[in-house]
Amino acid sequence: MSFVEIAHPRPGITLVTLNRPERMNAMAFDVMIPLREALSEVGRDNSTRVVVLTGAGHGFCSGADLEDPGTIPHVDGLTLPTIALRSMELLDEVIRTLRRLHQPVIAAVNGAAIGGGFCLSLAADIRFASDSAYFRAAGINNGLTAAELGLSYLLPRAVGSSRAAEIMLTGRDVDAAEAERIGLVSHVVPPDALLDTCFATAERIIGWSRPGIELTKRMLWNSLDASSLESHMDAEGTAQLFVRITTQNFEEAVRARREKRPAVFKD
Repeated sequence: MSFVEIAHPRPGITLVTLNRPERMNAMAFDVMIPLREALSEVGRDNSTRVVVLTGAGHGFCSGADLEDPGTIPHVDGLTLPTIALRSMELLDEVIRTLRRLHQPVIAAVNGAAIGGGFCLSLAADIRFASDSAYFRAAGINNGLTAAELGLSYLLPRAVGSSRAAEIMLTGRDVDAAEAERIGLVSHVVPPDALLDTCFATAERIIGWSRPGIELTKRMLWNSLDASSLESHMDAEGTAQLFVRITTQNFEEAVRARREKRPAVFKD
């Protein structure tokens, strides 16, 4: 049985599914290592234009597996403090790999997104949720810090600093309706419509040019670290000029509108 499954439900779309439903797709190392490798493989697949990430069963990802954390590789001879550091580096790398993908990533949050699973959803570019989904910054519930795997960086940027602090410090659940209201997810849909909603959005994205989409994603993420509006506008302008000058996409868009047909971007 594979803990991470890859499928191609529609042209240009790759579906990555965490497949450990009996443990609500918990972040055991036996799941996270294959996930990191699968994401790297998908990132190199030039036929993939959009990635959809979801969980099997009724959970998206329930965070750390408190019963069976799995096997940490390459730790023979290391002491406990160093093993702990290696463990966190491995989990951090999953989040970094997801964020670094050229392709836009849509998280199909089909159920609980707890702790590290919450972080995993936040590393996606777009989030859709089923009406049974909920989010919890669970570290605080377990006597630990709620700040893990980038959560204290990503959540304030998604919902604002005050709301993020309240969610993280109280350890309460954010249900799907609230998640939509505060902008944590784009839309909430019935469970049986979740993947189709993600695929429909992915197909709309695929209709645009590859460099246009990939640079837009890059600019969106870079804006979170921008030192000033002026410096970020310079970066945006460079990206815009790059596509404008090196492709005929703009001319094709104008022709397509004039001829009342979909544009075909050849980049």
